[in-house]
Amino acid sequence: MAMQRVGADEAVARLASYGGIIDARSESEFAEDHLPGAVNWPTLSDAERAEVGTVYKQVSAFEARKYGAVLAARNIAAHIAREQAARGEGWSRDWSPLVYCWRGGQRSGSLATVLDAIGFRVSVLEGGYREFRRVVLRDLQASPSPALQLRVLCGRTGSGKSRLLTALSAAGAQVLDLEALAQHRGSVLGLMPGEAQPTQKAFETALWHTLRGFDPARPVWAESESRTIGRLRVPEPLLTQMRSSECIALQMPVAARVALLMEDYGHFVRDTEAFCERLAALREHRGTEVVVRWQALARAGEHATVVHELLVQHYDPIYERSMARNYAGFAQARVVALESGAPRYLQAAATELHGGGGETRSV
Repeated sequence: MAMQRVGADEAVARLASYGGIIDARSESEFAEDHLPGAVNWPTLSDAERAEVGTVYKQVSAFEARKYGAVLAARNIAAHIAREQAARGEGWSRDWSPLVYCWRGGQRSGSLATVLDAIGFRVSVLEGGYREFRRVVLRDLQASPSPALQLRVLCGRTGSGKSRLLTALSAAGAQVLDLEALAQHRGSVLGLMPGEAQPTQKAFETALWHTLRGFDPARPVWAESESRTIGRLRVPEPLLTQMRSSECIALQMPVAARVALLMEDYGHFVRDTEAFCERLAALREHRGTEVVVRWQALARAGEHATVVHELLVQHYDPIYERSMARNYAGFAQARVVALESGAPRYLQAAATELHGGGGETRSV
């Protein structure tokens, strides 16, 4: 079968049918964002692209193309040798990869030509990643579909929203966990140690891919969010729909919320100076005197006292104002009262909500 060129919409519709998705761009381009499920086979690495560019500027375009061809041929040969060693006889001619680069030009074309010559059923993404990105942005501006039944979990900081989303997912419900996609818990203290947030493009691709997987006939559970999660922006159409959707308000005693946060943010208990550093970001909102006092309490081992005061003095007032201003259904929200963040209470709430039962319920 001859090599095929496919448009972005057709490629997106057939993503699951390809035997593999190969990104022929450099490692930094791939790291910024890529098609869901893609693997990186750079035709030219970042360093090699820079070398070819130097030859182009200092010698000529012709010499740059020759040099680039040598590097590309070596890299393509290395990719094929690696795959052959890994797959052996299982790598049959029925393999049908989708190959792309930035614009569907020379890099993906070179790789696809060799794979096609071997006898594989190769497709090349017309317009490359650039056209895929156009589809993602187009769909996010039109998404989620008005038919998507969003149900938004609201609740003060530490009331178990993220944990309940996990319990709902385990119960078989459809869940849109924006904080998991953003790799951030959404507050000043939300960045997890040792973890970096994805790029904005990668976040949008992951969100797009998640939304596409939902069954519009079934509800989708999400957590109330602001416009940004860490440094990432939530697409405005999705945020608008979330803010006009049905709300479910989680309530939990303050002491239980403190205990939950001490568990979820245990790294700050173990690393007091990192906690104090994050508290410093609140000087503008709470004043230097208050923040210095909180830092002193933390250094004295009184982390629970600091968390309690953070909730009562800082997060709760902000939450109440924000929800009243931004979420239309908050005032009429169905209430779910949780005694704590213990698994048995979360599982009971998830079963009740996923089953679509009653009005107000304590669990």
